Amino acid sequence: MELEEAPKQHYTDKEKGEIFNNEFLPHINSMYNFGYRLTLDRDDAKDLVQDTYLKAYRFIESFQKGTNAKAWLFRILKNSFINDYRKKSKEPNKVDYQEVETYYNSEEVDRQITPDLRVESLKDMIGDEISNALNSLDVDFKTVIILCDLEGFKYEEMAKILDIPIGTVRSRLHRARNLLKEKLSEYAKSMGYNKA
Repeated sequence: MELEEAPKQHYTDKEKGEIFNNEFLPHINSMYNFGYRLTLDRDDAKDLVQDTYLKAYRFIESFQKGTNAKAWLFRILKNSFINDYRKKSKEPNKVDYQEVETYYNSEEVDRQITPDLRVESLKDMIGDEISNALNSLDVDFKTVIILCDLEGFKYEEMAKILDIPIGTVRSRLHRARNLLKEKLSEYAKSMGYNKA
């Protein structure tokens, strides 16, 4: 993680607490939303946010007071997610068989079909078709859509968060929007929207 590229500040413990409480904590809901959109799991999102805030405090002397704290935190969260994603992709899948057995032996289970909980949990947020289309995108494309169109970051901020050139941000966002448009074209027609 490249948090140490800015010159280190020397804050007192009191100043660190003030920065954390006044500049970092107000963004906790946005951080959770971003984490949830990346992980599609409430517990994983909470863990990701907790890890982000621990790292933010640990590297607080790399943060410059008065700069964009939200963008700085989003960058930490994004890096943590990518590092965790890479680590998990190299591990074999783990199954808690006791949990599966308990669930299927319970009276609450619908014997016909078990829903995809990720899709179910996003249903009320932005609609099935849109959330399914967004979730089907590659993580790089999904991330730029979330940062720009859902969180409202500017291109310059996104470039810093993602640690890529601004031209790459623009092209990736353009490509992501086109992919999303393709995935939603049939749905748009069914809702009465014309291509013109």
